[in-house]
Amino acid sequence: MSFLTNQLKTSKTFFIAWCMIAAFGTYFSMYAFRKPFNNGTYSGYYLWGLDYKVILIIFKVLGYMLSKFIGIKIISELKPSQRIKLVISLIVFSLISLFLFGLVPYPYNFICMFFSSLPLGMVWGIVFSFLEGRRLTEMLSFGLCFSLIVASGILKTIYFEVQSVFPMSEFWMPFVIGLIFLPVFCFFVWMLSVIPAPTEEDKLVRTERVPMTRKDKMKVIREYGFGLVCIVLTYAMLTMLRDFRDNFSVEIWTEIDKGFSDSVFSQTELIIGVVVLAIISSISLIRNNVKGFRVTFLTMIIGALITGLSTLLFHLHILTPFYWMLFIGMGMFLAYTPVQVVLFERMFGVFKTKGNAGFFMYMCDSIGYLGSVGLLLYKEFYMKNISWANVMIKFSYLLTGISVLLLIMSLLFFNRKLRIKNTATKNLEKFQLLNQLT
Repeated sequence: MSFLTNQLKTSKTFFIAWCMIAAFGTYFSMYAFRKPFNNGTYSGYYLWGLDYKVILIIFKVLGYMLSKFIGIKIISELKPSQRIKLVISLIVFSLISLFLFGLVPYPYNFICMFFSSLPLGMVWGIVFSFLEGRRLTEMLSFGLCFSLIVASGILKTIYFEVQSVFPMSEFWMPFVIGLIFLPVFCFFVWMLSVIPAPTEEDKLVRTERVPMTRKDKMKVIREYGFGLVCIVLTYAMLTMLRDFRDNFSVEIWTEIDKGFSDSVFSQTELIIGVVVLAIISSISLIRNNVKGFRVTFLTMIIGALITGLSTLLFHLHILTPFYWMLFIGMGMFLAYTPVQVVLFERMFGVFKTKGNAGFFMYMCDSIGYLGSVGLLLYKEFYMKNISWANVMIKFSYLLTGISVLLLIMSLLFFNRKLRIKNTATKNLEKFQLLNQLT
């Protein structure tokens, strides 16, 4: 263990690779508890006049959403010594709930889906807390980003492979997949646990990350409220589209290309993952925090535009179904992923804000998943006769128009804050110089 600790502290390359693998493996394994139930169609099952899969997704998202609201407090106030115990407890609770989902007969088992996702929304914040506040946070977070993009698609393929070898009820498959990944999850959590704390140089460049008090949170909201609201609303819309595309990808592919292959889920998401990470990695090379902050906003705006443009080209029959699903996902993740791992990191570096990224991210996620539930309910009650693919087409147009406007307003707001900060700093320096002269 002493050799490993020494390598992590002295070898930059080893440290970066270790953090990337640990974050990727932990979050990828978490998806094995969260997503596999989506692959079942639950055909012929209904409850309260709704398709049973829609009921399951609604309760799954409700649990995940509530987890995000809870995380605003728990993750922002979490101490380093509490991380490992909490993350293991969350996953075990989820697995027990998935076991009950298979055991409890239909239609009463839908509530188990709520409890299975209730703890999972806090896993991201715990994983990211091991990585944030470092000079290389964006690079260290590549694994986290990559798992966020590719996990669901790869797990869909794994789900179908396991089911072909061991045919079983759709109600038991989520528990089986979770059970397979439990030891994998624990191994990667151990990898996270041995990552050294940020160095003094890290704290100087990116600001030390500390648990936030209620006073700290209110101060941040008063200072940056308008810009944060624009980001939260944009992220909420992106979360709604991402969740909708992911939850109903099987149904959407069936509508747009009846002969699709099971491997298409992995193919599109792997390509998206590589492209998005390549672009985000280029942002991490920008040493100047102000430039990095602005380039991050520009990347998100371009991503939102790609989402709308790809949908338009598909609508005009210029893009094939494969390339539409590829480019709409690529644009969406180009706008979505920077919020998770880059935007608030750069914000801390620019404004020297006291706190941690967990507070900001859990505000964004909680509103995002609330919107995701709203979109599902709206589709079921007011767009019941519209196909899943057409719902995604209509919403992607709406997202592009609104999110581009919100991101531009947010960028202008933070630029104004930066000018005020720079002016105040220059005045303070002049004042100090005059005092020294007199």
